[in-house]
Amino acid sequence: MQRVAESSPGVRITVLTTPPSPATKLAAFPPDEQLLPEGVAAATAAAAGLAGYRSAQWRCGPALRCRQAVAALGATEVTVDDGLDECDYGSWRGRTLDDVAAADPAGLEAWLTDPDAAPHGGESVRDLLHRATAWLAGVGSGVASGPASGVASGVASGPASGVASGPARTVAVTHPSVVKAMLVVALGAPPAAFWRLDVAPLTRTDLSGRPGAWTVRRTAERLPRGHDAPSSRLHLEGPEVF
Repeated sequence: MQRVAESSPGVRITVLTTPPSPATKLAAFPPDEQLLPEGVAAATAAAAGLAGYRSAQWRCGPALRCRQAVAALGATEVTVDDGLDECDYGSWRGRTLDDVAAADPAGLEAWLTDPDAAPHGGESVRDLLHRATAWLAGVGSGVASGPASGVASGVASGPASGVASGPARTVAVTHPSVVKAMLVVALGAPPAAFWRLDVAPLTRTDLSGRPGAWTVRRTAERLPRGHDAPSSRLHLEGPEVF
C-alpha cells in the first residue's frame, strides 16, 4: 500500500504591535517617532511573559518605535525587515485625522472607502495588503521576506531575502495597520475588512499554517504588563484610528 505523504505542519507566527507613541494619543498618522515613556515601560513589563520565545526568529519593522519596542521586550537577535514597516501615509504623516479631514475631506473619504486610493501619495490599503501577502508568503514558505535593513538591539542582522527562516516560530514586531492587513490576508477577507478590524498597541496576534492556508489563533490580545493600574491601561491603549 502506498504511503500518503504527510503535509508540512507549517509555521507559527506571533505578531506583536508596538506600544503607543505620541501620534497614538493625538489620533495622528504616525511619523517616525519615539515611543512614549509609558509605552517603553509597559513593553519592559511585558517582556517576562515572552521569555519562552527567546529562541524564535525575531523580526521588526525599521521604524524607531519598532526598534525601541524589541529592545524593551528583551529581544537580542532581531532582523530589521522592511516588509514590517508602517503603512506609508505620505504627506499625511504627522498630521491628525481632524486636520486631514478639514484640509482634504474628499481625499480622506476616498482613502477610507476605496482600497486603491492613495491621496497622500503613499501606500493605498491594497498596496499594504499586497505587502502583507508577500511577507506572509515569505515566512510561510520558510524564506524570510525582506530585504533586511540593519540592526536592532545592537545585534547585527543577516540578509532577509532567500535566507531560511530557522526556528518554527517567528516573532514579528510591527504596527497595528500591518497586523490588520495580515489578518485580512489570512482570513481571505475583502479589502474593506481592513476598516472593520481593531488592533490596539502592545497586543499579540497569532497565526499558523502556510501561504493560502492560514489559521488565526489569537487576535489582538493585550500583552500582560505586570501590575499596571486600570487607569494606566486605558491611557496606554489610547484611540486606535488606523
